[in-house]
Amino acid sequence: MKKIIAFAGSNSSTSINYELVKYTVSLIDDFDIQLLNMTNMPFPLFSEDDEKANGYKNSLIELKDDILEADGVIISVNEHNSNPSAYFKNLIDWLSRVDRKFLADKYVFLMGTSAGKRGAIGSITVTENMLPRFGAKVENVFFLPSFNENFSIKKGIITNDELKAKHKEQLGSFLNKL
Repeated sequence: MKKIIAFAGSNSSTSINYELVKYTVSLIDDFDIQLLNMTNMPFPLFSEDDEKANGYKNSLIELKDDILEADGVIISVNEHNSNPSAYFKNLIDWLSRVDRKFLADKYVFLMGTSAGKRGAIGSITVTENMLPRFGAKVENVFFLPSFNENFSIKKGIITNDELKAKHKEQLGSFLNKL
């Protein structure tokens, strides 16, 4: 069975991007899904000094191995000031030090959401340009604007029919590549 690893680029316990990832994986059948809650994965701020003194955390090595074993990756990036969060950038920095090509030949379904009308497009654009440096194939992208108006946390679904259809189309295209 093909395997997908899915996570949000946020370590917030109230992450709306994690809600979007949970919704997305709930729509997938016939795949082994590994859904990660990054709240449970703290990493120190990357520095070469820390890397030399302490090496790599077991959780980082396990995450890298899980990504390498997966057939596809689903990531929903959050946005701070039109960029990926410091947490997500830090995670990428650590992963790329363990293995520069930690996303080698992996199809990535890249998503993002925010409370604003741009729906994390700034963060998505930065991430879409960054991930191929590590081997990723980013061909499916979805952004959900105005999260509170277009998603029901209580029901765990996208409520806007047009956005729901766009999401389903991008997800379907991603799954067909795996």
